[in-house]
This record gives sequence, structure tokens and C-alpha cells, in this order.
Amino acid sequence: MSISTQNSRHIDSDTTQWLSPTEICSELQIPLQTFYQWRAKGIGPHAYRIGRHLRVSKADFEAWLSLRSDP
Repeated sequence: MSISTQNSRHIDSDTTQWLSPTEICSELQIPLQTFYQWRAKGIGPHAYRIGRHLRVSKADFEAWLSLRSDP
């Protein structure tokens, strides 16, 4: 099964691992409110609305995180 989004991204939902905002915040050890503030400012990882749930692909999260590494 393939999911197409408005940004023309295609995700293979059979192999994609999905993370919830709670899982991301747990991994980063940040409050959930911080995640939603990042989204509002457009600086958080790309998220997908799947039904009424917000999800981030693990690959998108890891790519977003690698761009924020401190040299």
C-alpha cells in the first residue's frame, strides 16, 4: 500500500515505521508541547495526518534529526 501526500511524497506503508508525537518526545526527552510548538513554527519533523492521528515516519525523523546535529 502506498500513501501519497499533498507534497507529492510517496510512502510505502507496508515497510514504513511510524512514530507518534509521544514516542518522538520520549526519545528526545522533551515535553509534548515543544513538539507541537515546533510544528506550529514549521521547524519540526514532517508529519502525516493518518485518520485523526499524527504520525512521523522514522526515516523522516532521523533525517530531520541529522540536520540538527551540533558540529
